Amino acid sequence: MGTFAKAVTDTEFEQNVLGSDKPVLVDFWAEWCGPCRMIAPSVEAIAEQYEGKAGVYKMDVDNNPNVPQQFGIRGIPTLIVFKGGQEQERIVGAVSRDAIAKVVDKYIESGSANSEAKKAESN
Repeated sequence: MGTFAKAVTDTEFEQNVLGSDKPVLVDFWAEWCGPCRMIAPSVEAIAEQYEGKAGVYKMDVDNNPNVPQQFGIRGIPTLIVFKGGQEQERIVGAVSRDAIAKVVDKYIESGSANSEAKKAESN
């Protein structure tokens, strides 16, 4: 794994991903998957870019079959954004770093906008 994107397993998924108070991007991948290796640097760059704002995890589908089956992962790479314990959006196939960032941005901005609105209401 990279420095910023962390590995997650079937057993850690609920706590680290579904239980997160921040949006989380999960990259479902496998070692043998060419397109997965192709987008790996983009996923790592997104993890660095959003450090502290969103979690970024990578799940090896060969070593962790339960979660991919639970979410109906049929092809890889599949990237899913989770927020509040729920799947929000998924990207299937190799896409650009910008495309991934646009999807993640939607859920970070909506979260911070909601937080700002709540702060304003409480004043």
